[in-house]
Amino acid sequence: MLDVAVIEEPAAAEASLDPIRSRILAALAEPGSAAMLAVRLGLPRQKVNYHVKELARHGLVELAEERRKGNVTERVYRATAASYVISPNALAAVRPDPSRSPDQLSARWLLALGSRLVQEVGTLLTGGARARRRIATFGIDAEVRFASAADRTAFADELALAVATLVGRYHDDAAPGGRSHRVIVGLHQTPASQPGPAGSEADQQQETGPEAGQDDAP
Repeated sequence: MLDVAVIEEPAAAEASLDPIRSRILAALAEPGSAAMLAVRLGLPRQKVNYHVKELARHGLVELAEERRKGNVTERVYRATAASYVISPNALAAVRPDPSRSPDQLSARWLLALGSRLVQEVGTLLTGGARARRRIATFGIDAEVRFASAADRTAFADELALAVATLVGRYHDDAAPGGRSHRVIVGLHQTPASQPGPAGSEADQQQETGPEAGQDDAP
């Protein structure tokens, strides 16, 4: 079972979003038959069996084993991943495109960058799984609490300069056999656990506060 699987086909995305099927996917983190799932979820066995077959048809669950019980063969299924992410590829022509309106201070542009990240890394994972090769990636996840908006802006400026400097140092268009990589750096406010009053400063910051994003292909 994979830790995370990326769903790229629209039909598979639709199947995963069905409320009953999403419950079945979650339940099949532990292998089970239609009869076992029916008891766990409180649903008719025939209904569960139908949905399991549909999930299997889209590659979201797989046959784990078959057990012979008298004259009956019990099929035990399991989810192909512990969790799933739907790629923007599933949205086809309406998927986000960060090249349409690049703006380092736009929350929507940062979201478009994140969507492209899911799309591109998902494509790499799919290809890597077929070739049975690991994908070389690197990620940083950090949290910083700023004393003021001025500090946040200064941090964003320094971060953008540091990334631009590193890109300039290592980027080599003429490198024989070189491989292009994309660098994405984002800064956004951590969402509050409880939404503030409409029009509050926190609410406005989440919509218009500065986000620093830079992507390049060294």
